[in-house]
Amino acid sequence: MAFDHRKYAPFKPVAKKDRRWPDAVIEKAPTWCAVDLRDGNQSLIKPMSVAQKQRLFDLLVKLGFKEIEIGFPAASQPDFDFCRKLIEENRIPADVTIQVLTQARSELIERTYEALDGAKQAIVHVYNSTSTVQREQVFGLDRDGICDIARNGAALVKEIAGRYPNTEWAFQYSPESFTGTELDFAADVIDAVTEVWRPDQGQPVIINLPATVEMSTPNVFADQVEWICENIRYRDYLSISVHTHNDRGCGVAAAELAVMAGADRVEGTLMGNGERTGNMDLVTMAMNLYSQGVDPELDLSGMAEITEVVEACTEISTHPRHPYAGELVFTAFSGSHQDAIRKCLAQRKDGDVWNVAYLPIDPADLGRRYEEVVRINSQSGKGGVAYVLERDYDISLPRWLQIEFSKVVQSEAETNGGEIDSNTIHRLFEERYLKVAKDWALRTYNLHRDDDGVRADVVVGADESSVALEGRGLGAVEAVSDALTGRFGVSIAVEAYDEFALGEGTKANALACIRLNANGRLCSAAALAEDTTSATLQALFSAVAQEVGEQMPASAESSEPVSA
Repeated sequence: MAFDHRKYAPFKPVAKKDRRWPDAVIEKAPTWCAVDLRDGNQSLIKPMSVAQKQRLFDLLVKLGFKEIEIGFPAASQPDFDFCRKLIEENRIPADVTIQVLTQARSELIERTYEALDGAKQAIVHVYNSTSTVQREQVFGLDRDGICDIARNGAALVKEIAGRYPNTEWAFQYSPESFTGTELDFAADVIDAVTEVWRPDQGQPVIINLPATVEMSTPNVFADQVEWICENIRYRDYLSISVHTHNDRGCGVAAAELAVMAGADRVEGTLMGNGERTGNMDLVTMAMNLYSQGVDPELDLSGMAEITEVVEACTEISTHPRHPYAGELVFTAFSGSHQDAIRKCLAQRKDGDVWNVAYLPIDPADLGRRYEEVVRINSQSGKGGVAYVLERDYDISLPRWLQIEFSKVVQSEAETNGGEIDSNTIHRLFEERYLKVAKDWALRTYNLHRDDDGVRADVVVGADESSVALEGRGLGAVEAVSDALTGRFGVSIAVEAYDEFALGEGTKANALACIRLNANGRLCSAAALAEDTTSATLQALFSAVAQEVGEQMPASAESSEPVSA
């Protein structure tokens, strides 16, 4: 059997009974380090060109990243040349620190410092693998042998830094494959490194704990981080960093819990681009903080630009449902979702704390338009259709017409098998409800109120064949209905009608919607006009026309009454 779970052993959890991180709350953003130009770049089928690297570096600076890992200059000439370009062309802002990676090997460390010559400040990030499987199966070394590699690399990093006194140096050490390393050994290696660097004597030191392979649930990683924080020397003088990968799909969650467990710093990439399943997604984690009222200390308001630059530089498309950044991430097709969004937005006032169903943050904060929030297909309902008409055309429908018209839109969507855009929805509404037959166009009306109610004198139809109608009733609708019954023999019972004043800037000032029973048939129509009475009477005529025909019929006096 090829698919056999028995070949895998469960990851051993940390035996920790005093964990404190589950009660922690993140109230401040960690220090961010973007590793797109190193970890992200080395994961690409086609590594970035110098121009692409420069464009992405400039974006990271614009977003507010103060620490940016720009490459592995000792490992490739393009990385070396890019590092030199940034320094020699003075492209690094004064408040930004570049970071470079190197293995704990003497010739690579020497070359790394050559690449950084002239930098105002820089982080030299040195690593060696410490995991059990790497020790035993890759390097064939015991614990002491691995510890010697780390100690000797740290000593060389410190020694060569002294040759470049004009640069402010920070040192970073990563026990690579930390998640597969016994915790007591990881602490021993870290202590061996910090004993060389002596952060307690003023040397800035970062200890980075990489989940090079995500091997456990995020809570176990948090236990590992908390245990290390409690058991290494010089903790108060260190910045504890995490670098989580996404093999299990939990890279963001693991980083968040790690911060709760004591980590001060987080490494990741925009959109999570990285080797294998990817790196921790900086956009997602930062926006998660933002959604909780925590300042992420990054400006992600131009999400369209971010996705455009990342896609252009990595040649990887952003998934349409990618958290916060995807094209459809704020889009609701479901009818119940659309209805809830519409109602919440209608009640919201400027300055209110954001509290809108199905929208964890305001799309406008990321430069997204509300036009993208509600989109219509066969899954949509009355709320979504009504929202589109309100948003794009300032047309508010009564509930009974929302229900009725949504079925018209759904039928169109089912026929076409796809999304229905705003223009199509408006066209369907015009054709089904607003269209006025020439013979039924309201020309003039006069309403006279006396003790017996209202007398209506109405002229309807085209110039050459207009018809004058007269009727009486308690109100305008009843009076005109009486006129239609008397002239054409059509029985009319109005079941519902609603009038709406329209906002400024529209050609019409009023919308009227009416549903009536004409000779036993339910007919609905709407009309736009300069005043509510004109709109109501036109809607009445258009509804009656659905029963008796678009051409004006002969009067009841000269022909048989029209019946259903």
